[in-house]
Amino acid sequence: MRNLLLVCFCCCCLCLPAAAQLPPTPRQLYPGLFEAVQLGRIFPDNKTFVDMVPRRDTPARIVADYEQQRTQPGFNLATFVKDRFQLPTTDTTTYRSNIATGLRLHLDTLWRVLQRRPLDSVSRYSSLLLLPRPYLVPGGRFREVYYWDSYFTMLGLREAHRTTLIRNMTDNFAYLLNRYGFIPNGNRTYYLTRSQPPFFSLMVQLLAQEQGDSVLVRYQPQLLREYAYWMAGADSLKPGTATRRVMRMPGGELLNRYWDESTEPREESYGIDVDAARKTTRPPSQFYRDVRAAAASGWDFSTRWFGADGTLGSIRTTELVPVDLNCLMLALEETLARSYTAQGQSSAARTWLQKAKQRRNAIQRYHWNKAVGWFTDYDFTQKRPAAIRTLAGVFPLAFGVATARQASQVAAGLKADFLKDGGLLTTLNTSGQQWDSPNAWAPLQYMAVQGLTRYNQKPLADTVTVRWVRLNTRVFQQTGKLLEKYNVTNTHLPAGGGEYPLQDGFGWTNGVLLNLLNRSARPQPNNQ
Repeated sequence: MRNLLLVCFCCCCLCLPAAAQLPPTPRQLYPGLFEAVQLGRIFPDNKTFVDMVPRRDTPARIVADYEQQRTQPGFNLATFVKDRFQLPTTDTTTYRSNIATGLRLHLDTLWRVLQRRPLDSVSRYSSLLLLPRPYLVPGGRFREVYYWDSYFTMLGLREAHRTTLIRNMTDNFAYLLNRYGFIPNGNRTYYLTRSQPPFFSLMVQLLAQEQGDSVLVRYQPQLLREYAYWMAGADSLKPGTATRRVMRMPGGELLNRYWDESTEPREESYGIDVDAARKTTRPPSQFYRDVRAAAASGWDFSTRWFGADGTLGSIRTTELVPVDLNCLMLALEETLARSYTAQGQSSAARTWLQKAKQRRNAIQRYHWNKAVGWFTDYDFTQKRPAAIRTLAGVFPLAFGVATARQASQVAAGLKADFLKDGGLLTTLNTSGQQWDSPNAWAPLQYMAVQGLTRYNQKPLADTVTVRWVRLNTRVFQQTGKLLEKYNVTNTHLPAGGGEYPLQDGFGWTNGVLLNLLNRSARPQPNNQ
């Protein structure tokens, strides 16, 4: 036990790299110029500039030239920037699919289109963080690896028997944990203030299914680092208080929340955040923190995180205890227990199983909302379950936390309210936000199917599968594309909302689709 605590303590120290060790972000490299470009909307997408690299001069020289020239007659900011920076490129802009060859060949081709090779170096002033192994990007504007996207992409890689690439990507995340003490949102400098839903333990489990339990032992140090990152500061908390990513509940239990270390506008959405902050009555620093925490959740944005008025200005992500996050933390604790069991260290394994048991009980206590028959987030400030039902409520089914009765109630709610012609809605609110109705996303369809199947709700799981596959297939046959998200209410309209145009590619859609296509012996439900 003493050795285990020592390991965890060491991991906490590794979790907190000194700020001086982190590479500078674009805003730090180009003060003044950065704000002018992002607020001046030189590019339609704020992410464009933060992904650009200088053609020749150093950042200091570029900033000096900007300060010297910007007040001169005829100065044109767009021309200045385009002369000194290279536009980012992506392979998916030049790739053209061949619909006639079929969906499966398209999926197989996309693994190559979306793959990136490791580089010996990048431009000294690039925002890109080096990774040692090949990896897949989602596609479109998402030109880098993304944390939780990658797990669902790996599901497809497993179906395609590309185990080596799964290993490479898992090694990359282990590298990031070793280097920074956590897995950033993506491998960009401007993402080094937050993580994303912690799917690393599931990646390790996926690889272990292919290569045996030695995989659990191989990645145990990194699993411990991830746990230390999420639990940092927990020991000092009193009931009803929180720090960073961890909260001590009124009953003394420990649960987690989404968090970002910064209280500034997101660099990749700088103009959007500054404009939004002008429309809220909340303090800008708290508003930016909650916007960033929602980005850490992956659900950016949804009424799930909003206050009573249902608008972005009321966002309060850090006041909520998310049900999906705590199910993922449960999976991390259980994976660590398995890793110690694989080494014959039964005492350490029991310690982690006890942590998992405590979290399982806490999820039952705080996240089961008896009044609505659903697993909801918990409002830490108001000390009550959140009112809004979201598709995150399927996570306790996917991870075996629900009772059989609870699973039946969730399944009934899914069928009555969330199930539409194309699959399952993300929430029941139509807000214009991309993680609300009428939109649906591949990872949540997968988690719902997993949860329903686990609790013998197979007819509904099959219905969801059939409808989602049918929608994905029809859109591909019409457009030659697989998309980031879909409208499941009116399947003839594209999904909308969000801060950027609908993206194609698309890593997690491809992975989930191939996984669902390959599910064997599915009886066809009668009412589709």
